[in-house]
Amino acid sequence: MTDFEARRARMVKHQLKRRGISDPRVLAAMSKVAREAFIPDRYRYEAYRDGPLPIGEGQTISQPYIVALMAELAAITPEDTVLEVGAGSGYAAAILCELTAHVHAIERIAPLAGRAAQTLETLGYHNVEIHTGDGTRGWPDAAPFDAIVVAAAGDVPQALREQLKPGGRLIIPVGAPGEKQVLKRIIRIGEKDWKEDLVGNVAFVPLIAGEDTENTG
Repeated sequence: MTDFEARRARMVKHQLKRRGISDPRVLAAMSKVAREAFIPDRYRYEAYRDGPLPIGEGQTISQPYIVALMAELAAITPEDTVLEVGAGSGYAAAILCELTAHVHAIERIAPLAGRAAQTLETLGYHNVEIHTGDGTRGWPDAAPFDAIVVAAAGDVPQALREQLKPGGRLIIPVGAPGEKQVLKRIIRIGEKDWKEDLVGNVAFVPLIAGEDTENTG
């Protein structure tokens, strides 16, 4: 049998701590959440390798380091309300659930959204709502958010900027697939003002707007 707990501990030590992830709450969350539970059976043995893995529907589960980095940049407190765009397998949503009591996650591909919701429910994460719809529109029904984490790259949707609280943090990769992509942290500092910081180079699947997709809970 595979010792997933030991592999998870090595992942935290070698992939996260050695690369500068230092937030103790993020490290604790990454140490606790079973990444193997969010991965198709054929790839479970590779759950803690240093890279993304296929999850079906042409999508991937993000590299553990990237999930931890984005969570750390979002500076999430236990009282925050958080939105994740691009829920995918639900793994990053589970990490966010460990950091705060209020998580909303949007996934445009209905089969992935359904599987993510089922996995999270099975693992006992009841503080997250998975929505099917166009993530570029955000989730107005629960806005404004203290933090928004986006797991797909493209332009920065104005809807996501507008759905931040003052002081809210938007963590988003920007750029087209196959071209240079950079991770940005955008902080709302006023009614119409945002501060932007470049964090580093990344590679993500594209953030796709569904013009005919109506967001549903």
